[in-house]
Amino acid sequence: MIQIREYRERCGFTQQQLAEKIQENRATIAKWEIGCAFPRAEKLPALADALNCSIDDLFGRGKEEES
Repeated sequence: MIQIREYRERCGFTQQQLAEKIQENRATIAKWEIGCAFPRAEKLPALADALNCSIDDLFGRGKEEES
């Protein structure tokens, strides 16, 4: 499962702040976080950049999960 909420909270962003950073709306961020929808592939790089992580990290496949 995608871990947007975890990384968003680590960065101290509200859903609205993250939405503004990646030019999305807050409702979409909320849907991503609860698993009702998933980000389009073209949004993943901007999302990872905004959250200061890799795309692999968002999907639980990053370095933190390997430890």
